[in-house]
Amino acid sequence: MMREENNRRKEFEDIAMEHLDSLYSMAIRLVFNKEAAEDLVQETYLKAYRFFDTFQKGTNIKAWLFKILRNTFINKYRKTVKLPSEIFYEDVESVNSNLSYKQESDSAELTDTLETKYNDLGNLMEDDVKHAIDSLPIEYKEAILLSDVEELSYNDIAEITNVPIGTVKSRLNRGRKLLQKSLWEYAKDRGFIKRWK
Repeated sequence: MMREENNRRKEFEDIAMEHLDSLYSMAIRLVFNKEAAEDLVQETYLKAYRFFDTFQKGTNIKAWLFKILRNTFINKYRKTVKLPSEIFYEDVESVNSNLSYKQESDSAELTDTLETKYNDLGNLMEDDVKHAIDSLPIEYKEAILLSDVEELSYNDIAEITNVPIGTVKSRLNRGRKLLQKSLWEYAKDRGFIKRWK
């Protein structure tokens, strides 16, 4: 019995612990507090270990862990603010359909300008990019982080967030447009690109 438990623990550690940094990174973006993020990750791993026998071997452990993290966060958040039993992000925050975005050619010019003239500004812009991501509505931020930062598939993101793949793609599209607009303004304000007359 003890040997079986040791084998289980070793197997869990071997496949699950390598994702600790990714889970912490997501947790800190959800709760904006180091101690709360550490608690959230710890609780996630405790639940994951407790229910490790339900994990289907051969599937994506990272996606499984992110789903547990997300559900733990939502459940804690519900308890804190006494929300109803189900959260519909679309009901919480609607997208302003009247937002105007620059044409694709403007976007291409921004990309070319930033890449050619300001290639070494990565660290300088990093905080502003993080701020832009963090200021997104939660459903878009979550989709961007899971897809573009954690590099999870649409299927994995759909599984984690309990929404159809089409909704995942839509959230990514809208989130990226909001980021593009936010970072376009940042680039203009900092003089990285010429202001439009």
